[in-house]
Amino acid sequence: MSHKPQIMVVDDDQAICEFLRMFLDGLGYHGIAVNNAEQAVQLYHADRPDAVIIDVIMPGSMDGLGALAAFKKIDREVPVIVISGQGRTATVVQAMKLGAFDFISKPFDEADLEALLADALRQRRFNRDVSVLRNGLHAHPIVFGESPEMREVKELIERVAATDVTVLIRGESGTGKELVARALYASSARRDKSFVKVNCAALPTELLESELFGFERGAFTGAIQQKPGKFEFANKGTIFLDEIGDMSYPLQAKLLQVLQDREFTRLGGKQDIRVDVRVIAATNKDLPRACAEGHFRDDLFFRLNVVSIDLPPLRERRDEITVLTEYFLRKYSAEYSRPYSEVSPETMQLFMDYAWPGNIRELQNLVRRIVVLGTESPVRKEIGLGFPVAARRAISLSTPAAEAAAVPPAPPHSNGSSHAPAAAVAAPSTATAAVASEPAVAAVDGNTSLKDVSRIAAREAEKVLILRMLQQTRWNRKETAQILGISYKALLYKIKDAGLDKAPTP
Repeated sequence: MSHKPQIMVVDDDQAICEFLRMFLDGLGYHGIAVNNAEQAVQLYHADRPDAVIIDVIMPGSMDGLGALAAFKKIDREVPVIVISGQGRTATVVQAMKLGAFDFISKPFDEADLEALLADALRQRRFNRDVSVLRNGLHAHPIVFGESPEMREVKELIERVAATDVTVLIRGESGTGKELVARALYASSARRDKSFVKVNCAALPTELLESELFGFERGAFTGAIQQKPGKFEFANKGTIFLDEIGDMSYPLQAKLLQVLQDREFTRLGGKQDIRVDVRVIAATNKDLPRACAEGHFRDDLFFRLNVVSIDLPPLRERRDEITVLTEYFLRKYSAEYSRPYSEVSPETMQLFMDYAWPGNIRELQNLVRRIVVLGTESPVRKEIGLGFPVAARRAISLSTPAAEAAAVPPAPPHSNGSSHAPAAAVAAPSTATAAVASEPAVAAVDGNTSLKDVSRIAAREAEKVLILRMLQQTRWNRKETAQILGISYKALLYKIKDAGLDKAPTP
Protein backbone atom coordinates (compact mmCIF):
# COMPACT_ATOMS: atom_id res chain seq x y z
CA MET A 1 0.00 0.00 0.00
CA SER A 2 1.13 3.56 -0.71
CA HIS A 3 1.98 5.94 2.10
CA LYS A 4 -0.91 8.06 3.35
CA PRO A 5 0.31 11.63 3.90
CA GLN A 6 0.04 12.59 7.57
CA ILE A 7 -1.43 16.01 8.24
CA MET A 8 -1.29 17.56 11.71
CA VAL A 9 -4.12 19.91 12.68
CA VAL A 10 -3.41 22.31 15.56
CA ASP A 11 -6.30 24.35 16.98
CA ASP A 12 -7.46 25.01 20.55
CA ASP A 13 -11.07 24.63 19.37
CA GLN A 14 -11.81 20.92 19.85
CA ALA A 15 -14.77 20.98 17.41
CA ILE A 16 -12.69 22.52 14.58
CA CYS A 17 -9.86 20.07 15.26
CA GLU A 18 -12.14 17.06 15.03
CA PHE A 19 -13.92 18.40 11.95
CA LEU A 20 -10.63 18.93 10.12
CA ARG A 21 -9.32 15.51 11.15
CA MET A 22 -12.41 13.83 9.70
CA PHE A 23 -12.25 16.05 6.63
CA LEU A 24 -8.64 15.03 6.01
CA ASP A 25 -9.41 11.35 6.51
CA GLY A 26 -12.17 11.70 3.94
CA LEU A 27 -9.64 13.05 1.42
CA GLY A 28 -7.43 10.01 1.86
CA TYR A 29 -4.94 11.61 4.29
CA HIS A 30 -4.21 10.59 7.87
CA GLY A 31 -5.31 13.46 10.12
CA ILE A 32 -3.69 14.07 13.53
CA ALA A 33 -5.56 16.48 15.83
CA VAL A 34 -3.71 18.46 18.54
CA ASN A 35 -5.22 21.11 20.82
CA ASN A 36 -2.18 23.13 21.93
CA ALA A 37 1.04 24.38 20.37
CA GLU A 38 3.48 22.86 22.88
CA GLN A 39 2.06 19.37 22.38
CA ALA A 40 2.11 19.88 18.60
CA VAL A 41 5.86 20.64 18.65
CA GLN A 42 6.57 17.56 20.79
CA LEU A 43 4.46 15.38 18.51
CA TYR A 44 6.14 16.79 15.42
CA HIS A 45 9.54 15.79 16.85
CA ALA A 46 8.31 12.20 17.15
CA ASP A 47 6.06 11.68 14.10
CA ARG A 48 7.27 14.21 11.46
CA PRO A 49 3.95 14.64 9.60
CA ASP A 50 4.01 15.71 5.96
CA ALA A 51 2.19 19.01 6.52
CA VAL A 52 0.67 21.11 9.31
CA ILE A 53 -2.53 23.17 9.50
CA ILE A 54 -2.39 25.55 12.48
CA ASP A 55 -4.38 28.41 13.96
CA VAL A 56 -2.07 31.33 14.75
CA ILE A 57 -4.08 32.61 17.72
CA MET A 58 -3.85 30.09 20.54
CA PRO A 59 -3.77 30.37 24.35
CA GLY A 60 -0.87 29.19 26.48
CA SER A 61 2.84 29.90 26.65
CA MET A 62 3.26 29.22 22.91
CA ASP A 63 0.99 30.51 20.15
CA GLY A 64 0.75 29.38 16.53
CA LEU A 65 3.65 31.60 15.43
CA GLY A 66 5.91 30.11 18.09
CA ALA A 67 4.96 26.61 16.98
CA LEU A 68 5.55 27.55 13.32
CA ALA A 69 9.07 28.75 14.16
CA ALA A 70 9.71 25.51 16.08
CA PHE A 71 8.46 23.36 13.19
CA LYS A 72 10.81 25.15 10.81
CA LYS A 73 13.78 24.57 13.12
CA ILE A 74 13.03 20.85 13.09
CA ASP A 75 12.35 20.68 9.33
CA ARG A 76 12.57 23.87 7.32
CA GLU A 77 10.85 22.20 4.35
CA VAL A 78 7.59 21.23 6.09
CA PRO A 79 4.61 23.09 4.53
CA VAL A 80 2.57 24.89 7.19
CA ILE A 81 -0.87 26.29 6.34
CA VAL A 82 -1.93 29.06 8.70
CA ILE A 83 -5.57 29.55 9.69
CA SER A 84 -6.30 33.19 10.47
CA GLY A 85 -9.28 35.08 11.79
CA GLN A 86 -10.58 38.31 10.28
CA GLY A 87 -8.57 41.48 10.72
CA ARG A 88 -5.24 39.74 11.44
CA THR A 89 -3.28 40.73 8.33
CA ALA A 90 -0.12 41.71 10.24
CA THR A 91 -0.08 38.30 11.95
CA VAL A 92 -0.50 36.53 8.62
CA VAL A 93 2.36 38.47 7.03
CA GLN A 94 4.56 37.63 10.02
CA ALA A 95 3.65 33.95 9.63
CA MET A 96 4.60 34.04 5.95
CA LYS A 97 7.96 35.61 6.85
CA LEU A 98 8.54 32.75 9.26
CA GLY A 99 8.08 30.34 6.37
CA ALA A 100 4.36 29.46 6.30
CA PHE A 101 3.29 27.94 2.98
CA ASP A 102 0.06 29.95 2.75
CA PHE A 103 -2.91 31.02 4.84
CA ILE A 104 -6.66 30.58 4.81
CA SER A 105 -9.21 32.72 6.64
CA LYS A 106 -12.07 31.60 8.85
CA PRO A 107 -14.68 30.74 7.79
CA PHE A 108 -13.09 28.83 4.91
CA ASP A 109 -14.45 26.83 2.01
CA GLU A 110 -13.58 23.12 2.13
CA ALA A 111 -12.65 23.07 -1.57
CA ASP A 112 -10.20 25.95 -1.02
CA LEU A 113 -8.50 24.11 1.83
CA GLU A 114 -8.39 20.90 -0.22
CA ALA A 115 -6.70 22.70 -3.13
CA LEU A 116 -4.29 24.51 -0.83
CA LEU A 117 -3.29 21.28 0.89
CA ALA A 118 -2.75 19.51 -2.45
CA ASP A 119 -0.43 22.34 -3.51
CA ALA A 120 1.40 22.20 -0.16
CA LEU A 121 2.07 18.47 -0.46
CA ARG A 122 3.16 18.94 -4.05
CA GLN A 123 5.67 21.54 -2.88
CA ARG A 124 6.82 19.10 -0.20
CA ARG A 125 7.59 16.55 -2.90
CA PHE A 126 9.42 19.18 -4.93
CA ASN A 127 11.43 20.23 -1.88
CA ARG A 128 12.52 16.65 -1.32
CA ASP A 129 13.51 16.37 -4.98
CA VAL A 130 15.64 19.52 -4.89
CA SER A 131 17.21 18.98 -1.47
CA VAL A 132 20.26 17.52 -3.20
CA LEU A 133 20.66 20.78 -5.09
CA ARG A 134 21.90 22.51 -1.95
CA ASN A 135 24.90 20.20 -2.08
CA GLY A 136 25.41 20.56 -5.84
CA LEU A 137 23.48 20.20 -9.05
CA HIS A 138 25.25 17.13 -10.40
CA ALA A 139 23.23 14.48 -8.58
CA HIS A 140 19.76 15.37 -9.80
CA PRO A 141 18.71 13.33 -12.87
CA ILE A 142 15.21 14.82 -13.24
CA VAL A 143 16.61 17.95 -14.83
CA PHE A 144 20.36 17.81 -14.94
CA GLY A 145 21.45 15.06 -17.27
CA GLU A 146 24.79 14.72 -18.95
CA SER A 147 23.93 15.98 -22.43
CA PRO A 148 25.97 18.99 -23.61
CA GLU A 149 22.82 21.15 -23.55
CA MET A 150 22.02 20.28 -19.92
CA ARG A 151 25.62 20.70 -18.81
CA GLU A 152 25.36 24.23 -20.18
CA VAL A 153 22.13 24.80 -18.24
CA LYS A 154 23.78 23.47 -15.08
CA GLU A 155 26.77 25.78 -15.46
CA LEU A 156 24.53 28.79 -16.09
CA ILE A 157 22.53 28.08 -12.92
CA GLU A 158 25.72 27.86 -10.90
CA ARG A 159 26.93 31.20 -12.29
CA VAL A 160 23.77 33.24 -11.66
CA ALA A 161 22.17 31.56 -8.61
CA ALA A 162 24.07 33.66 -6.07
CA THR A 163 23.06 36.94 -7.72
CA ASP A 164 19.69 38.67 -7.52
CA VAL A 165 19.40 38.96 -11.29
CA THR A 166 15.97 38.29 -12.82
CA VAL A 167 15.89 34.98 -14.74
CA LEU A 168 13.53 33.84 -17.50
CA ILE A 169 13.30 30.05 -17.94
CA ARG A 170 11.99 28.95 -21.33
CA GLY A 171 10.99 25.52 -22.51
CA GLU A 172 8.09 23.28 -23.44
CA SER A 173 5.69 22.05 -20.78
CA GLY A 174 7.15 19.22 -18.73
CA THR A 175 10.84 20.01 -19.29
CA GLY A 176 11.48 20.87 -15.63
CA LYS A 177 11.24 24.67 -15.52
CA GLU A 178 10.02 24.73 -11.92
CA LEU A 179 12.85 22.50 -10.77
CA VAL A 180 15.33 24.87 -12.41
CA ALA A 181 13.67 27.78 -10.57
CA ARG A 182 13.96 25.89 -7.30
CA ALA A 183 17.59 25.04 -8.09
CA LEU A 184 18.31 28.76 -8.52
CA TYR A 185 16.55 29.45 -5.21
CA ALA A 186 18.25 26.58 -3.36
CA SER A 187 21.70 27.82 -4.37
CA SER A 188 21.00 31.51 -3.69
CA ALA A 189 21.62 33.73 -0.67
CA ARG A 190 17.83 33.89 -0.24
CA ARG A 191 17.43 30.14 0.31
CA ASP A 192 16.48 30.66 3.98
CA LYS A 193 13.66 33.03 3.01
CA SER A 194 10.35 32.36 1.27
CA PHE A 195 9.95 30.74 -2.14
CA VAL A 196 6.52 31.72 -3.45
CA LYS A 197 5.12 30.21 -6.64
CA VAL A 198 2.28 31.78 -8.64
CA ASN A 199 0.81 30.06 -11.72
CA CYS A 200 -0.23 32.93 -13.99
CA ALA A 201 -2.31 30.61 -16.20
CA ALA A 202 -4.40 29.11 -13.39
CA LEU A 203 -6.47 32.19 -12.55
CA PRO A 204 -8.42 34.80 -14.53
CA THR A 205 -6.94 38.30 -14.65
CA GLU A 206 -8.96 39.81 -11.78
CA LEU A 207 -8.14 36.95 -9.40
CA LEU A 208 -4.50 36.85 -10.46
CA GLU A 209 -4.09 40.56 -9.74
CA SER A 210 -5.50 40.19 -6.22
CA GLU A 211 -3.38 37.05 -5.70
CA LEU A 212 -0.18 38.87 -6.66
CA PHE A 213 -0.77 42.26 -5.06
CA GLY A 214 -3.49 41.70 -2.46
CA PHE A 215 -6.48 43.94 -1.82
CA GLU A 216 -7.96 46.29 0.74
CA ARG A 217 -11.23 45.73 2.51
CA GLY A 218 -14.11 46.89 0.31
CA ALA A 219 -12.00 46.89 -2.88
CA PHE A 220 -14.67 44.79 -4.57
CA THR A 221 -17.75 42.77 -3.71
CA GLY A 222 -16.74 40.04 -1.31
CA ALA A 223 -13.58 41.77 -0.07
CA ILE A 224 -14.64 41.65 3.57
CA GLN A 225 -11.11 41.97 4.92
CA GLN A 226 -7.68 43.14 3.88
CA LYS A 227 -5.52 40.51 2.18
CA PRO A 228 -1.78 40.75 1.49
CA GLY A 229 -0.55 39.51 -1.87
CA LYS A 230 2.11 37.01 -2.89
CA PHE A 231 4.69 39.75 -3.45
CA GLU A 232 4.37 40.73 0.21
CA PHE A 233 4.76 37.11 1.27
CA ALA A 234 7.87 36.81 -0.90
CA ASN A 235 9.53 39.91 0.58
CA LYS A 236 13.26 39.24 1.15
CA GLY A 237 12.78 35.95 -0.71
CA THR A 238 12.03 34.70 -4.22
CA ILE A 239 8.84 34.74 -6.28
CA PHE A 240 8.43 32.30 -9.16
CA LEU A 241 5.98 33.47 -11.84
CA ASP A 242 5.12 30.33 -13.79
CA GLU A 243 3.42 30.56 -17.21
CA ILE A 244 4.21 34.30 -17.37
CA GLY A 245 3.26 34.33 -21.06
CA ASP A 246 -0.39 33.83 -20.10
CA MET A 247 -0.59 37.02 -18.04
CA SER A 248 -3.03 39.58 -19.48
CA TYR A 249 -1.64 42.69 -21.16
CA PRO A 250 -3.08 45.20 -18.60
CA LEU A 251 -1.69 43.23 -15.65
CA GLN A 252 1.75 43.16 -17.27
CA ALA A 253 2.00 46.93 -16.71
CA LYS A 254 1.59 46.55 -12.95
CA LEU A 255 4.17 43.77 -12.87
CA LEU A 256 6.56 45.98 -14.81
CA GLN A 257 6.19 48.64 -12.09
CA VAL A 258 7.24 46.11 -9.44
CA LEU A 259 10.30 45.10 -11.45
CA GLN A 260 11.29 48.72 -12.08
CA ASP A 261 10.46 50.42 -8.78
CA ARG A 262 10.12 47.48 -6.35
CA GLU A 263 6.79 48.84 -5.18
CA PHE A 264 3.06 48.43 -5.85
CA THR A 265 -0.34 49.15 -4.36
CA ARG A 266 -2.97 46.66 -3.29
CA LEU A 267 -6.29 46.62 -5.14
CA GLY A 268 -8.37 49.45 -3.71
CA GLY A 269 -5.35 50.80 -1.86
CA LYS A 270 -3.58 54.16 -1.91
CA GLN A 271 -0.37 53.38 -0.07
CA ASP A 272 2.72 52.19 -1.92
CA ILE A 273 4.21 48.96 -0.60
CA ARG A 274 7.92 48.40 -1.12
CA VAL A 275 9.32 44.88 -1.50
CA ASP A 276 12.73 43.28 -1.93
CA VAL A 277 12.03 40.24 -4.09
CA ARG A 278 14.01 38.22 -6.58
CA VAL A 279 11.87 37.38 -9.61
CA ILE A 280 12.19 34.16 -11.58
CA ALA A 281 9.74 33.65 -14.45
CA ALA A 282 8.99 30.71 -16.74
CA THR A 283 7.06 30.24 -19.94
CA ASN A 284 6.39 27.72 -22.70
CA LYS A 285 5.34 30.55 -25.04
CA ASP A 286 7.42 32.23 -27.73
CA LEU A 287 7.61 35.62 -26.01
CA PRO A 288 9.44 37.48 -28.81
CA ARG A 289 6.65 36.38 -31.16
CA ALA A 290 4.03 37.41 -28.59
CA CYS A 291 5.71 40.83 -28.38
CA ALA A 292 5.65 41.18 -32.15
CA GLU A 293 1.95 40.30 -32.21
CA GLY A 294 1.14 42.80 -29.45
CA HIS A 295 0.21 40.22 -26.79
CA PHE A 296 3.22 40.79 -24.53
CA ARG A 297 4.92 44.03 -23.57
CA ASP A 298 8.38 44.57 -25.04
CA ASP A 299 9.58 46.46 -21.95
CA LEU A 300 8.41 43.69 -19.61
CA PHE A 301 10.11 41.04 -21.76
CA PHE A 302 13.41 42.94 -21.59
CA ARG A 303 13.07 43.27 -17.80
CA LEU A 304 12.41 39.56 -17.38
CA ASN A 305 14.98 38.39 -19.91
CA VAL A 306 18.09 39.63 -18.10
CA VAL A 307 19.34 36.04 -18.00
CA SER A 308 17.60 33.40 -20.11
CA ILE A 309 17.79 29.66 -19.46
CA ASP A 310 16.48 27.52 -22.31
CA LEU A 311 15.56 23.92 -21.51
CA PRO A 312 15.71 21.52 -24.48
CA PRO A 313 12.81 19.06 -24.93
CA LEU A 314 13.29 15.41 -24.03
CA ARG A 315 13.27 14.34 -27.68
CA GLU A 316 16.55 16.27 -28.03
CA ARG A 317 18.02 14.53 -24.96
CA ARG A 318 17.27 10.91 -25.83
CA ASP A 319 20.43 9.62 -24.15
CA GLU A 320 18.88 10.64 -20.81
CA ILE A 321 15.65 8.63 -21.23
CA THR A 322 17.14 5.43 -19.78
CA VAL A 323 18.58 7.28 -16.76
CA LEU A 324 15.32 9.12 -16.10
CA THR A 325 13.28 5.94 -16.46
CA GLU A 326 15.42 4.12 -13.91
CA TYR A 327 15.24 7.09 -11.54
CA PHE A 328 11.43 7.23 -11.68
CA LEU A 329 11.14 3.44 -11.35
CA ARG A 330 13.17 3.50 -8.13
CA LYS A 331 11.40 6.59 -6.84
CA TYR A 332 7.86 5.24 -7.28
CA SER A 333 8.75 1.68 -6.28
CA ALA A 334 9.80 3.09 -2.91
CA GLU A 335 6.89 5.55 -2.70
CA TYR A 336 4.20 2.94 -3.45
CA SER A 337 5.97 0.02 -1.71
CA ARG A 338 6.25 -2.00 -4.94
CA PRO A 339 9.17 -4.24 -5.93
CA TYR A 340 11.67 -2.57 -8.21
CA SER A 341 11.84 -3.99 -11.70
CA GLU A 342 13.41 -2.66 -14.88
CA VAL A 343 11.19 -2.08 -17.91
CA SER A 344 11.45 -4.59 -20.71
CA PRO A 345 13.75 -3.93 -23.69
CA GLU A 346 10.64 -3.65 -25.91
CA THR A 347 9.14 -0.90 -23.74
CA MET A 348 12.45 0.91 -23.48
CA GLN A 349 12.71 0.88 -27.28
CA LEU A 350 9.23 2.42 -27.45
CA PHE A 351 10.40 5.08 -25.00
CA MET A 352 13.49 5.78 -27.10
CA ASP A 353 11.46 6.09 -30.32
CA TYR A 354 8.57 8.13 -28.89
CA ALA A 355 8.32 11.89 -29.54
CA TRP A 356 7.58 12.82 -25.86
CA PRO A 357 5.41 15.89 -26.46
CA GLY A 358 4.85 16.04 -22.68
CA ASN A 359 8.59 15.74 -22.02
CA ILE A 360 9.89 14.64 -18.59
CA ARG A 361 6.51 15.07 -16.90
CA GLU A 362 4.92 12.67 -19.41
CA LEU A 363 7.68 10.10 -18.90
CA GLN A 364 7.29 10.47 -15.14
CA ASN A 365 3.54 9.85 -15.28
CA LEU A 366 3.88 6.82 -17.55
CA VAL A 367 6.56 5.22 -15.36
CA ARG A 368 4.45 5.88 -12.27
CA ARG A 369 1.56 4.08 -13.95
CA ILE A 370 3.79 1.07 -14.73
CA VAL A 371 4.85 0.87 -11.07
CA VAL A 372 1.33 1.28 -9.65
CA LEU A 373 -0.34 -1.17 -12.07
CA GLY A 374 2.53 -3.66 -12.03
CA THR A 375 2.36 -4.09 -15.82
CA GLU A 376 3.65 -2.29 -18.90
CA SER A 377 0.77 -3.24 -21.20
CA PRO A 378 -1.50 -0.17 -20.71
CA VAL A 379 1.41 2.23 -21.19
CA ARG A 380 2.64 0.45 -24.31
CA LYS A 381 -0.91 0.50 -25.68
CA GLU A 382 -1.28 4.24 -25.02
CA ILE A 383 2.00 5.04 -26.73
CA GLY A 384 0.99 2.85 -29.66
CA LEU A 385 -2.33 4.65 -30.02
CA GLY A 386 -0.73 8.05 -29.70
CA PHE A 387 -2.95 8.95 -26.73
CA PRO A 388 -0.35 11.01 -24.84
CA VAL A 389 0.18 13.06 -28.00
CA ALA A 390 -3.58 13.67 -28.27
CA ALA A 391 -3.74 14.68 -24.62
CA ARG A 392 -0.92 17.14 -25.06
CA ARG A 393 -2.53 18.68 -28.13
CA ALA A 394 -5.91 19.03 -26.46
CA ILE A 395 -4.50 20.75 -23.39
CA SER A 396 -2.21 23.20 -25.20
CA LEU A 397 -3.95 23.70 -28.55
CA SER A 398 -4.50 27.40 -28.01
CA THR A 399 -0.78 28.32 -27.84
CA PRO A 400 1.31 28.48 -31.06
CA ALA A 401 4.49 27.37 -29.23
CA ALA A 402 2.71 24.41 -27.68
CA GLU A 403 1.15 23.48 -31.03
CA ALA A 404 4.62 23.33 -32.50
CA ALA A 405 5.82 21.28 -29.51
CA ALA A 406 2.98 18.80 -30.00
CA VAL A 407 4.12 18.03 -33.56
CA PRO A 408 6.57 15.11 -33.38
CA PRO A 409 9.94 15.35 -35.09
CA ALA A 410 10.35 14.17 -38.63
CA PRO A 411 10.28 10.40 -39.23
CA PRO A 412 13.38 8.42 -40.24
CA HIS A 413 14.97 9.10 -43.65
CA SER A 414 13.65 12.68 -43.65
CA ASN A 415 15.58 15.85 -42.87
CA GLY A 416 14.93 15.40 -39.13
CA SER A 417 16.90 13.18 -36.81
CA SER A 418 14.16 11.68 -34.66
CA HIS A 419 12.80 8.16 -34.93
CA ALA A 420 9.18 8.49 -33.81
CA PRO A 421 7.07 5.58 -35.09
CA ALA A 422 4.03 6.35 -37.17
CA ALA A 423 1.76 4.82 -34.51
CA ALA A 424 2.99 7.33 -31.96
CA VAL A 425 1.65 10.27 -33.93
CA ALA A 426 -1.80 8.87 -34.57
CA ALA A 427 -4.70 11.29 -34.39
CA PRO A 428 -7.35 11.10 -31.66
CA SER A 429 -10.11 8.59 -32.22
CA THR A 430 -12.95 9.48 -34.59
CA ALA A 431 -15.44 9.41 -31.74
CA THR A 432 -13.40 11.88 -29.69
CA ALA A 433 -12.88 14.16 -32.67
CA ALA A 434 -16.59 14.18 -33.39
CA VAL A 435 -17.51 15.02 -29.82
CA ALA A 436 -14.96 17.81 -29.73
CA SER A 437 -15.82 19.32 -33.09
CA GLU A 438 -19.63 19.41 -33.06
CA PRO A 439 -20.02 22.00 -30.26
CA ALA A 440 -17.24 24.08 -31.78
CA VAL A 441 -18.91 24.09 -35.18
CA ALA A 442 -22.24 24.99 -33.62
CA ALA A 443 -20.68 28.01 -31.93
CA VAL A 444 -19.29 29.44 -35.17
CA ASP A 445 -21.17 32.12 -37.08
CA GLY A 446 -20.44 34.34 -40.04
CA ASN A 447 -18.52 36.86 -37.93
CA THR A 448 -16.16 34.35 -36.33
CA SER A 449 -12.46 34.74 -37.10
CA LEU A 450 -10.02 31.87 -37.57
CA LYS A 451 -8.48 32.75 -34.21
CA ASP A 452 -11.91 32.44 -32.57
CA VAL A 453 -12.49 29.08 -34.24
CA SER A 454 -9.15 27.82 -32.90
CA ARG A 455 -9.98 29.02 -29.41
CA ILE A 456 -13.45 27.44 -29.45
CA ALA A 457 -12.09 24.14 -30.76
CA ALA A 458 -9.36 24.14 -28.12
CA ARG A 459 -11.87 24.71 -25.32
CA GLU A 460 -14.10 21.89 -26.53
CA ALA A 461 -11.20 19.47 -27.03
CA GLU A 462 -9.91 20.32 -23.57
CA LYS A 463 -13.35 19.77 -22.05
CA VAL A 464 -13.68 16.35 -23.70
CA LEU A 465 -10.24 15.28 -22.49
CA ILE A 466 -10.77 16.46 -18.92
CA LEU A 467 -14.15 14.72 -18.73
CA ARG A 468 -12.63 11.50 -20.07
CA MET A 469 -9.82 11.59 -17.51
CA LEU A 470 -12.26 12.35 -14.68
CA GLN A 471 -14.35 9.38 -15.70
CA GLN A 472 -11.29 7.11 -15.94
CA THR A 473 -10.13 8.14 -12.45
CA ARG A 474 -13.69 7.98 -11.04
CA TRP A 475 -13.59 11.75 -10.52
CA ASN A 476 -10.41 11.70 -8.48
CA ARG A 477 -9.35 15.27 -9.20
CA LYS A 478 -5.88 14.99 -7.71
CA GLU A 479 -5.05 11.96 -9.86
CA THR A 480 -6.60 13.62 -12.93
CA ALA A 481 -4.42 16.73 -12.45
CA GLN A 482 -1.32 14.52 -12.21
CA ILE A 483 -2.22 12.62 -15.38
CA LEU A 484 -2.91 15.81 -17.33
CA GLY A 485 0.25 17.45 -16.02
CA ILE A 486 -1.44 20.56 -14.61
CA SER A 487 -1.77 21.91 -11.08
CA TYR A 488 -4.71 20.95 -8.90
CA LYS A 489 -5.93 24.57 -8.75
CA ALA A 490 -5.76 24.86 -12.54
CA LEU A 491 -7.84 21.69 -12.92
CA LEU A 492 -10.50 22.97 -10.51
CA TYR A 493 -10.73 26.21 -12.47
CA LYS A 494 -10.97 24.38 -15.81
CA ILE A 495 -13.67 22.04 -14.45
CA LYS A 496 -15.74 25.01 -13.33
CA ASP A 497 -15.08 27.00 -16.50
CA ALA A 498 -16.20 24.07 -18.67
CA GLY A 499 -19.32 23.47 -16.57
CA LEU A 500 -18.13 19.99 -15.60
CA ASP A 501 -18.76 20.73 -11.92
CA LYS A 502 -22.45 20.33 -12.76
CA ALA A 503 -21.92 16.99 -14.55
CA PRO A 504 -23.16 13.86 -12.78
CA THR A 505 -20.44 11.92 -10.93
CA PRO A 506 -20.44 8.15 -10.41
